[in-house]
Amino acid sequence: MTDYPAPALDHLPDPVPAGAVLDHIGPGTDIVVPLANGEPVTVLDAIEAGAEQMTRVRIHQMHALHDRPYLHGEYGDRLRHRAYFLSPITRRAFAEGNCDLVPANFSEVPMILRSLPSPLVVVAASEPDRHGYVSLGTNADYVSSLIGRARFFVEVNPRMPRTFGRAQLHLTQTEGWCRADYPLIAVDPDVPTERDRAIAQLVAERIPDGATLQTGIGGIPNAVMEGLMGHHDLGVHTELMSDGLVELIERGVVTGVNKVLNRTKVVTTFALGTQRLYDFLHENSAVEFWPVRYVNNPRVIGQEPGFVSINATLEVDLLGQCASESLGSRMYSGSGGQADFARGAMFSEGGHGFIVLGSTARGGSVSRIVPQLTLGAAVTTIKNTVDKVVTEHGVAELLGKSIAERARALIGVADPAFRDDLERRASELGFLA
Repeated sequence: MTDYPAPALDHLPDPVPAGAVLDHIGPGTDIVVPLANGEPVTVLDAIEAGAEQMTRVRIHQMHALHDRPYLHGEYGDRLRHRAYFLSPITRRAFAEGNCDLVPANFSEVPMILRSLPSPLVVVAASEPDRHGYVSLGTNADYVSSLIGRARFFVEVNPRMPRTFGRAQLHLTQTEGWCRADYPLIAVDPDVPTERDRAIAQLVAERIPDGATLQTGIGGIPNAVMEGLMGHHDLGVHTELMSDGLVELIERGVVTGVNKVLNRTKVVTTFALGTQRLYDFLHENSAVEFWPVRYVNNPRVIGQEPGFVSINATLEVDLLGQCASESLGSRMYSGSGGQADFARGAMFSEGGHGFIVLGSTARGGSVSRIVPQLTLGAAVTTIKNTVDKVVTEHGVAELLGKSIAERARALIGVADPAFRDDLERRASELGFLA
């Protein structure tokens, strides 16, 4: 199923062309766009079509999936992108100086956006239900916190699933709404490598039955979810809903019966995956989309006993600092929710925070366990928060350990070819003195 037909709702305001959004954009307007498939494609097309007449308009968005001329400086300062997390598209735009990047933990983005003077939120949404409410579908993220606090212009798409939780909007609450019909972007799951599976096994065997999970997208998280097929009564409270979680839910592995908050419900703030995932979400009351200021709030996460956080990083130094968003000074993504969930797992009674990475890069020629982070690297998760670092060579348990104990544990999970040099450098730095 991909099309979700609309009921007849004669009492609602009539739809308008996508170009009507231009009537609500003046000089200096801040436009807020959901991440990924929450972007209303035809509305953004119309905004770009009118960009030549704009003055200092800014588009605020995380993780843009649609490549657009304005991202590459086509309209100069008239229309400029302000990113809170880089995607493969905006990564290049940022490197070329054509967009701005705002450092922020995902949980804090709504607070930043609420400080804007009079933002216009443009969103993709489901067909209205019989009461006139549309669902923000795959995306509660930061925009759901702006309902009732900002102007909304809505693009209704029959391909957008109608979802539950805290991301509904009545069409009378909008400045206007238009219709569109195009498929959502589908992202196939990464196929885990043997190294991914070795790392995942070390994580999965440390996750008890009844735990509540947060996991992301990629080869290692997918392998972890494969490794949990024999578990029982797991719960889910996660930033990202992915295809791997669908499998766990359908097999009865995820029930949520041991959760303290939102018991029996899968809680997430956005979804990205295949069409199978989007079909699974449509009118599925077992899954709830909540604002990211709730889902990623460490104080909320910490209330859930036995919480398990699983996040990937690019590089870890011998103090335990994790650089997860840049390769040296070259920005790769953004802070996202990693620090939110690592901190939340630390607050959780019996919680576990896993940072996962392969021990080497560039075909084994470079160690990803390093004496010091590469010059210019951004620290995403600070040393005091990191709990466990997992490579294919083992698990380094860092929480509560001394600097010397941390260094030795991390050297122990590095690739054997680099351990002698790491130990020498650790001594030179005074970590093993």
